[in-house]
Amino acid sequence: MGAEAALQLAEKLLLTATGKPLNDLQRVILAEAWRGHRYGEIALRYGCTEGHVKDVASQLWRSLSLALGERVAKNSLRAALARRLEVERLPLALQLPLPENPNFVGRLAAIAAIDRLLAQGHKVIVIQGEGGIGKTTLAQHYLQLRGFDQVLELMMAKEPPDILPVERVVEEWLRQDLNEEPGREFGVTLGRLKRHLQTRRIGLLIDNLEPALDSHGKLIYSQRRYLELLRVLADWRVQSVTLMTSRDRLCEPALAVEHYRLPGLSVEAWQQFFSAHQIFIDSNLLQEVHSAYGGNAKAMGLLCGEIRADFDGDAAAYWQEYQSQPLGVTTLGNLVMTQVNRLAQLDAIAYRLFCRLGCYRYQAVAQVPSTALAALLWDVDPTQHAQVMAALRNRSLVEYHAGHYWLHPVVRAEAIARLRQSPDWELANRRAAKFWSASVERITTLPTALQALEAYYHNIAIANFEAAAAVLLQSRDNQWGQYLPLASSLYRMGLIQPVIEAITLSLEKIQDPQQIGELHNILGDVFWITGQIHQAIRAQEQTIHLARQHLAQLRSEPDDARRHYYFRMLEVDALLSIGLYQLDLGELEQATQQFSQVITLAQGSKHQAWAEKAYVCLALTQAHLGQFQLAQQLAEQGYQALLSEAATASPGRYAYFIQRLGQTYSLLRQSTKAQKLYQKAIVFAEESHYIQIKANALSGLAALYRCAQQPQPAIAYHQQAIALLAKLGAKCDLAEAYYQFGLTYQQFAKANLSADFTQQATHYLNQAIALFGEIQAPRQVKKIEQVLLP
Repeated sequence: MGAEAALQLAEKLLLTATGKPLNDLQRVILAEAWRGHRYGEIALRYGCTEGHVKDVASQLWRSLSLALGERVAKNSLRAALARRLEVERLPLALQLPLPENPNFVGRLAAIAAIDRLLAQGHKVIVIQGEGGIGKTTLAQHYLQLRGFDQVLELMMAKEPPDILPVERVVEEWLRQDLNEEPGREFGVTLGRLKRHLQTRRIGLLIDNLEPALDSHGKLIYSQRRYLELLRVLADWRVQSVTLMTSRDRLCEPALAVEHYRLPGLSVEAWQQFFSAHQIFIDSNLLQEVHSAYGGNAKAMGLLCGEIRADFDGDAAAYWQEYQSQPLGVTTLGNLVMTQVNRLAQLDAIAYRLFCRLGCYRYQAVAQVPSTALAALLWDVDPTQHAQVMAALRNRSLVEYHAGHYWLHPVVRAEAIARLRQSPDWELANRRAAKFWSASVERITTLPTALQALEAYYHNIAIANFEAAAAVLLQSRDNQWGQYLPLASSLYRMGLIQPVIEAITLSLEKIQDPQQIGELHNILGDVFWITGQIHQAIRAQEQTIHLARQHLAQLRSEPDDARRHYYFRMLEVDALLSIGLYQLDLGELEQATQQFSQVITLAQGSKHQAWAEKAYVCLALTQAHLGQFQLAQQLAEQGYQALLSEAATASPGRYAYFIQRLGQTYSLLRQSTKAQKLYQKAIVFAEESHYIQIKANALSGLAALYRCAQQPQPAIAYHQQAIALLAKLGAKCDLAEAYYQFGLTYQQFAKANLSADFTQQATHYLNQAIALFGEIQAPRQVKKIEQVLLP
């Protein structure tokens, strides 16, 4: 192995271990150490001190030791990398032993077959076979066995209407698993996923594909956008491996996938499985049973559970009872039906729990805890709960691991069919919805948010739309220190499309004015974030109309203080929001009117907090209009409010307005106050992962350095801000950041007579014009065009 090959291998290993590419000095150290040169010689060649080379090399050897799993030093580098290269050249099937798992047997040939297909250059493999044959188990074990850097999973819904949109799937992969913000447009989001797939060994599992396929094996019309994802996964340039499982063949001519037909397990595998579970069976009898079920893996597990639970481990006794009707149970579906019928006869309580478990979706939350099962045992003494759950486990009618449960797709189909026909359908979903809502006290992560959202889907399933809306509006503390409705926390975490879909459906069905008003209020902010400002304004106008209508009715009911407070809160919040939207559009006079209305309605009332925010926003509009004296007075009022003890205790509620106040002081040329506010906003944003606020504050700091005639920090902060906002896809803020960057280049171009700076200024100002044009903000476009004039 030459130095170049060694360097490439080491760089790949270190990139995987640290997530960072090598710098120039690290590359030189690796190459020269490979050739046997001393640290002093390396320092001389690179032009630095020997001590510095030793420090960098020491860290390099530590990182490489972690990546290789053995101690690496300068003198052992060649041998360690040579050993690793030999391992990588071995056939994959010879590299790692199968994990010892008594429930995973007989799949060495299947693993070797997948290895061969991957070695031939295939990136996407469809593992095809009948239900219960073991497709999912094989795919999961394969991805675990091959030691991928990360595994991403998508469990496809059983029913086509319940399939998650591909946009949402990729968003969740990026945010939850890959620690990256998705874009607001799907093409941008896919591009970010592709970069991860090209630089890291990622394994992907798309399970149970057939509900998304039509009778010809093509993706159904409503899910055609999955093709865009599959094309990325099949690209020859990615390092990733994608395994899909399906009962049906995927027949998309434009898609490069390879199929592997998974056979049933051998008789030997069945023998190994039964022996591992302490069930001893005559070889002739085993041959007969195996033949009856075609070696189906799930059937094997169900039979084992039945023999163990009801026949005391006596396989002959089991078969004596069922051999007269083998044709009636040869398919897995029929076997499940037979097993469930028997459960109904032997254990009515466990049978009811089995049926009720069909109400859980096993999608965003793929496995449910034992407390979720207990929630469905509302008519059973809690002291018996563990016994009932054990009865299902013993018969293999539920999958179980580490205290969590789920149903095999074929088994769930039977459970949900029976539940729909029983009187428990509505109550089971109500109980499940109540469980999910109660299980999340605080929204701190994306999984907790998705867990809370499960309650919405249970209420939709039983057409309880008011309860579904109540789930979206249930307020909790979140990671930003705010007490917000679930829908608001979800969109702030980036789950834009699910929130729009859920709110839109709810608004079509509900009648409660409070719910309608608040959902329109939230929907307005979602549209604002995505750059659909005019739709956002219309949504808030509906909120205001409804709130004022009910406030007028409440004049005759002066004792109903709670409802009066609520509708006034909706009104002032919607007015404040419209003012912010118009501020982004550059409609400063209209924004002024909105903020003034908020102050008039909220000043000195229980809604004083909205008045304080409106003072901050009004100060900014007046500064933009050149009314500096008034802006100064308003800013001071806002400054005192935002730095008060109450505001400091709840920074999440005011962080957005802190950076807005920083913009005001920047326009007033009070850079010290502006800088203090921007830095305060950044500290909060970094602690709570509030990227949008951080980016806007960085853009504000850049403008301060521009005014201070310091080009280097100004340009650096602009670049950071634009990179963050481009990732978020926040069009309004990104357009403003482009504008500010253009102004910076323009100012320094004039000072330095730099043609390059002039070109950069024109580029960023045109970028701003393009985005403001998409947003339909003609005032902003006109403002920038005037700046561009010679």
